[in-house]
Amino acid sequence: MSINQRFFQMGGQWNAVHVPEKPNGFGCLIIGDTNHFVDEHNSLWLQHIGRNRIVEEILKCGYTLFYSNLYGAHWGSSQSVLQAKQLYHIIMKQEILNDKIHIIAEGMGALTALQLMEELGEKVRSVALINPCMDLKAQLAQEKDRKFFYKKVRNEIAKAYKVSINEFEDYEGFPEIHRFQHSVLPVKIWQTTTNFSFDPNLHCKRYEELRQKNQSPIAVTYHLVEKRYSYGPSICQFFKKYEQKL
Repeated sequence: MSINQRFFQMGGQWNAVHVPEKPNGFGCLIIGDTNHFVDEHNSLWLQHIGRNRIVEEILKCGYTLFYSNLYGAHWGSSQSVLQAKQLYHIIMKQEILNDKIHIIAEGMGALTALQLMEELGEKVRSVALINPCMDLKAQLAQEKDRKFFYKKVRNEIAKAYKVSINEFEDYEGFPEIHRFQHSVLPVKIWQTTTNFSFDPNLHCKRYEELRQKNQSPIAVTYHLVEKRYSYGPSICQFFKKYEQKL
């Protein structure tokens, strides 16, 4: 599929925009997981066969897609939220799009998405989450059992949040799930039943319970791991439900 794509730098980070052949006037911000990257001519969402399939299918539905390198493994840092907001404002100036966007976030990208839901508010139309990490504090507590992985994750998070290793254990600024219970924006989660990096019992299920308790729109679908890159059409269907009101 021939698409118009461009890469540009902003705030020292590479960003990408993909414009479909037949734009439908709606934009979608993608926020990737820990392995996500964007450089001057490529990105994980183009390079990885499965994720590229999702991108192709969403472009086919007419959505303009945009995303940023967001400092690599950002783990929902305030820097990543600010960069995503700046990207949103630049895209709104450069492209002819409705100013209410959809968001797709994978893995730890959900930590940034949850904060954007609070900060961009009504500028977000709906949010699609794939195997999300939604409670960094709970994730860290679980990682402690796996010494080697804990050290790697701790170092990544300390760097992202600009916290020294000495201060790390007492740091109170990490995103926790209960902080994100006020948004009433529609959310749907696509969760694999096995081979996940983030335990759905810690993240997906707890968030679902929180949303149900607050009577906020939430839907969760579980998939076999083999089906994990066939979400494209289903994400487009979800987006379309929230486009009647411009």
